[in-house]
Amino acid sequence: MAVNRSASGLIVSFGEMLIDFVPTVSGVSLAEAPGFLKAPGGAPANVAIAVTRLGGKSAFVGKLGDDEFGHMLAGILKQNGVQADGINFDKGARTALAFVTLRADGEREFMFYRNPSADMLLTPEELNLDLIRSAKVFHYGSISLIVEPCRSAHLKAMEVAKEAGALLSYDPNLRLPLWPSAEEARTQIKSIWDKADVIKVSDVELEFLTGSDKIDDESAMSLWHPNLKLLLVTLGEKGCNYYTKKFHGSVEAFHVKTVDTTGAGDSFVGALLTNIVDDQAILEDEARLKEVLRFACACGAITTTKKGAIPALPTEADALALLKGGS
Repeated sequence: MAVNRSASGLIVSFGEMLIDFVPTVSGVSLAEAPGFLKAPGGAPANVAIAVTRLGGKSAFVGKLGDDEFGHMLAGILKQNGVQADGINFDKGARTALAFVTLRADGEREFMFYRNPSADMLLTPEELNLDLIRSAKVFHYGSISLIVEPCRSAHLKAMEVAKEAGALLSYDPNLRLPLWPSAEEARTQIKSIWDKADVIKVSDVELEFLTGSDKIDDESAMSLWHPNLKLLLVTLGEKGCNYYTKKFHGSVEAFHVKTVDTTGAGDSFVGALLTNIVDDQAILEDEARLKEVLRFACACGAITTTKKGAIPALPTEADALALLKGGS
């Protein structure tokens, strides 16, 4: 059974794009790092590029600083075939920066420079509504909910996409250091919960949102809402669990040599969205959904084998080669 990966429907990704500064040496703290390499990042932008890398169509909506880094990031989107006519530039604020260190275990520590950064200053009036209305899938995170005016822009974009018939895809992508408090993060992440058709959370986010340390079906289903079509819980090297109204199950991960987990979840989401954008009936067909999720897990796995998110995002051929080789 072949999965259609030459998606023609447009996937619009909304939110932040920034520059991650990654130590030149792995396994050290930020203070110990002798130097840093700049790597383009930001979950929604990663998803947009993950889609085009797999042959899909995507656009990015957000705001960058009218500075060298902002224009560099816009250039990277364009080089990767992402439509850039939803991007605004702010003359007064800088492009966001994040210093990210990979600990010896491959997990990450973050330190953010946003006071405020350009992405936080996107206003509802600056949105390219025609572009948003043309989306078959509208994808977003939660970092854009932290402060105004970006929060209002996010809510407006979501409403316009929904009215135009888009499938709404939500990956909260929790970054606790950016929120005023854990309570505020939980409240705001949940504030738009029941609008989404597809939600993907990591095991860590599941624990955070439910307040339980159990990663089980009961815990996951406590996040279910009546309008939801698909809930995904990603489990890192253990694969993912999926839940729909009619069925639930799990898909195993692929075993690879992990170098850097950055972007793995975004790669997974991009692969999923590329495969369902033109055929949402997949969400009601367990056999086909499992096949798509296996492909998405392969994409996520490949992304962990190289440093940085965007350079590591796979092509369809990369993913098919891993699928063929099995786990």
